[in-house]
Amino acid sequence: MTTTASQTLVNSTSFNLDELNQRLDTAHPREILAWCVENIPTGLVQTSAFNIDDLVITDILYRDLKPATPVPVIFLETLHHFPETLELVGKAIDIYNLDLKTYQIPGINSRKAFAEEYGIALWHSDIAKFHHLTKIEPLQRGLDELQTVAWITGRRRDQAVTRAQMPVLELDAKGRIKVNPLASWTRQESWTYAHQHGMIYNPLHDKGYPSIGDEPLTTRVAEGEDERAGRWRGSNKTECGIHI
Repeated sequence: MTTTASQTLVNSTSFNLDELNQRLDTAHPREILAWCVENIPTGLVQTSAFNIDDLVITDILYRDLKPATPVPVIFLETLHHFPETLELVGKAIDIYNLDLKTYQIPGINSRKAFAEEYGIALWHSDIAKFHHLTKIEPLQRGLDELQTVAWITGRRRDQAVTRAQMPVLELDAKGRIKVNPLASWTRQESWTYAHQHGMIYNPLHDKGYPSIGDEPLTTRVAEGEDERAGRWRGSNKTECGIHI
């Protein structure tokens, strides 16, 4: 009998995450991703905003590990990205031959159309609704459509206090495994890897944007500030809702 992704999902919850987290807690991201490729051959997905950490993961998966079935990469087209981000996505597709899966609000294809439907600067009047429309719902739809067993993120523990205790492997609200292969790495380690392998990256990283989100909600970060200080500046918000 053929094993479906949904049947694999049942098996995935039988993994001993406590034991695996002890073993993989400080492992190199390549070792963690190799474990994923070997043990979750179907239903493995990467989510990417094409920040440097996301690209490190893509580079390991596509240049180094090269699984027989390429790992799909989910990109959320919020319609509010920086032009530089969209240009980078195109370059990554060409360089890695990415199996890119783009998800966005159904029926809305431009910032103008978004503003006409939901009002100008919805991110100011209702940030929760903005993120639900542009990120949370499209992501969940994408994970469901791809019959996801496990999804890979680019989060690191040193990015924010809310991530300080983040495990390498965890379960999301729907019982899917959430993989954080860079959990124990620092920002400098990601950049060292990127330079060693001649990786492409968003030029905004060189212009004071260590963490890049939507253009209206991302500002430059001054020297000495937290790397995510430019996200949702002036508010107490630390997450868009995808990882809550």
